[in-house]
Amino acid sequence: MKFRTITAAALLSVSAITPSAGAAGTIGAAVTPAAAAAAAPGTTAPGTWDWPLAPRPAVLRAFDPPDKPWLSGHRGVDLQAAADGGPVTAPESGTVSFVGVVVDRPVITIDHGNGLRSSFEPVESSLAAGAVVSKGDVVGTVVQGHCASLPCIHWGVRRGEEYLNPLSLVTDLRPSILLPVGGGGSG
Repeated sequence: MKFRTITAAALLSVSAITPSAGAAGTIGAAVTPAAAAAAAPGTTAPGTWDWPLAPRPAVLRAFDPPDKPWLSGHRGVDLQAAADGGPVTAPESGTVSFVGVVVDRPVITIDHGNGLRSSFEPVESSLAAGAVVSKGDVVGTVVQGHCASLPCIHWGVRRGEEYLNPLSLVTDLRPSILLPVGGGGSG
């Protein structure tokens, strides 16, 4: 499963770095992630969203999507909260599309536009569907019950029906590439 996660991160990096044509039709420098996101409708540059918890939380369980939609997997990330009852904030601006209980946990979902939706559980919220929230606004509070004795939330993100790794929106997951120092070759 970890191999598939690394591959997904590699694919994310390939899609975010695209060669651009120079003035004479030559290949130019790689496009920045922000420029790539702006050029492709419905995409979001890595690292442009905020963490929904402060301070920056530890990841207790990583994103591990299933090979097929009906198989088991982890379609989001579990983030350690500072304490039960702590604030959960909107990672990006949007409109609340759902507040309620799913199975036995309180859930809030925010529609960020371009088909992107974030869901947080267990999070109690006094907001109602239709409420407009700005990036950084408190949208609810952490409720005990998801990670046994640790205070935590599950954060899932979808674009349409596809689950995305939420960490790709708050940090750059592209692999580091080491380049040689200096421009001269040997010999």
